[in-house]
Amino acid sequence: MIKITLPDGSIKEYSKGITPMDVAKSISEGLARNVISASFNDVTIETTTELNTDGSLILYTWRDRKGKESFWHSTSHVMAQALEELYPGIKLTIGPAIQENKGNGFYYDVDFGDQSISEKDFKRIEDRMLEIAREKHDFKMRSISKDDALALYKSQGNEYKVELIENLEDGTITFCDHSTFTDLCRGGHIPNTGIIKAVKLLSVAGAYWRGDENNTQLTRVYGISFPKQKELKEYLDLLEEAKKRDHRKLGKELELFTFSQKVGQGLPLWLPKGAALRERLENFLKQAQKKAGYEMVVTPHIGQKELYVTSGHYAKYGEDSFQPINTPAEGEEFLLKPMNCPHHCEIFNTRPYSYRELPKRFAEFGTVYRYEQSGELHGLTRVRGFTQDDAHIFCTPEQLDSEFKNVIDLVLYVFGSLGFENFTAQVSIRDPKKPEKYIGDTKHWELAEQAIISAATDKGLDFVIEEGEAAFYGPKLDFMVKDALGRQWQLGTIQVDYNLPERFELTYKGSDNELHTPVMIHRAPFGSMERFIAILLEHTGGNFPLWLMPEQVMVLSISEKYEKYAEKVLNLLENNEIRALIDNRNETVGKKIREAEMQKFPYMIIVGEQEEKEQKINVRKHGGEDLGMISVEEFSEIISTEVSKSLKTFKEV
Repeated sequence: MIKITLPDGSIKEYSKGITPMDVAKSISEGLARNVISASFNDVTIETTTELNTDGSLILYTWRDRKGKESFWHSTSHVMAQALEELYPGIKLTIGPAIQENKGNGFYYDVDFGDQSISEKDFKRIEDRMLEIAREKHDFKMRSISKDDALALYKSQGNEYKVELIENLEDGTITFCDHSTFTDLCRGGHIPNTGIIKAVKLLSVAGAYWRGDENNTQLTRVYGISFPKQKELKEYLDLLEEAKKRDHRKLGKELELFTFSQKVGQGLPLWLPKGAALRERLENFLKQAQKKAGYEMVVTPHIGQKELYVTSGHYAKYGEDSFQPINTPAEGEEFLLKPMNCPHHCEIFNTRPYSYRELPKRFAEFGTVYRYEQSGELHGLTRVRGFTQDDAHIFCTPEQLDSEFKNVIDLVLYVFGSLGFENFTAQVSIRDPKKPEKYIGDTKHWELAEQAIISAATDKGLDFVIEEGEAAFYGPKLDFMVKDALGRQWQLGTIQVDYNLPERFELTYKGSDNELHTPVMIHRAPFGSMERFIAILLEHTGGNFPLWLMPEQVMVLSISEKYEKYAEKVLNLLENNEIRALIDNRNETVGKKIREAEMQKFPYMIIVGEQEEKEQKINVRKHGGEDLGMISVEEFSEIISTEVSKSLKTFKEV
């Protein structure tokens, strides 16, 4: 007999050789009908895998993300079979489900050789996939020796699979079979193809083998699948809405930012309206930071290579940095700044501190540079130059808990004021199986991890713990936010770091008159201005909170006769600190309203004969709601109330 621990903590005894599906049936037939995958002792397995040891079992249905990932990974096998049949001679490489924080669905990277694929081919591929699905083929895992696996793919001339297998240990290699198709695979499938009821290929893109631009460029085929046709329709409707909200499209329409090939890929140029938006966001956070005791600093865009060698960034991120800048001086090398924290460590190091002077909170909107591969660049969400709302807190170990909680309060204030109400937290800790990924000793890591878990618990955050997601120098608390379309984004991060202060030999004099090493908190509520604005654009569809809008009101005169009154209204609005523009073009009011709607003006004020006569304004809200004829004072009160509701007050902790 073996003991199986279920997620609710209950322990059940079963005979050796029982499968996850058998366990599901022992609980309820309804559960068994819905189970599509499982994990045992944190390893994804098949529902038919025999269990022969004690352990923890989780059963997944379509409602679980892990269940969806097995569903989508299984569909990638079906797509691969269809592609091999329709495009003989292609070479398959890898076909995973897309990771949770990067989207939905699956892809397969394929070397099509002299053949090509485009969207016009999608329908026939989808049709063949559905034919395979309806045949209800079981997914079956089997072990294979390394020699036999190599022999198979060498005979097919598939150098990609050969390379993958050569890096695997004999005795750990498995294949997955269904229908006439076989693929190298670690596992994690649904019981059979019949569960797949709806499929859609979404796009094709270029992707370098193993993400290295020096390797062959493959074709990445993206797709999505569902257990019901209705869910596919809902998803495609969501995609259409996402296209309308695409920050690249809205950024162009609203004249916020642009890119230039002459300036360089991944280097955004902020237009006047976008620059005003950024400035408003910066000032919003600066005011809150000032109340919370932060001091603003400024650091250069470059630093000596030795600075980042000391911090460890060069060893960990050197390949992702721009090439060193060599000066005329022999042996002198600089790097474009990849991180702000080493610079802030040096600021702390400028003079001695007593424990009475701590914490020190240094904040900076610092621009950093990373050499992202061209294929990974995407609008503002993946760029080569971006500005972080960075701050570093240097405190005593005794102050760590309260300081960390204060940062949580600041992040929640930011989210609340910008309409991000649906979020969870993730405590990202190190992977104990891969110590080489991290710096520092185990004791400090344990202290930092426990500090984060304790603070998150005390603040009542809904959080999960994820191994292997920590920064190389310390664990962190990441905030996972869902936008208006239900997509999840990582926004805002807080990190505890015992290691950089030691590397930079930072000290303060304690109450015992001895020198001690401070603890360092890294934090960025926005993350980066570029990515945050991109996500905010898509979340709001360009309809930002009223306090953030570059212009809040467009004044429209019915004709030239009322331009002077329109200008008077404009001045009254500006006197009430309402940001407004005037459209006095010789166009119809209808056209002016349509264009103001497209430009997302929250309010339109229309003035003509009656308005001038009564010294009032006619107010129209974005979306068509008519507020009628009111005075400028009444309108100012409406604006003030709306701003107050959305822009919450940050209280000094």
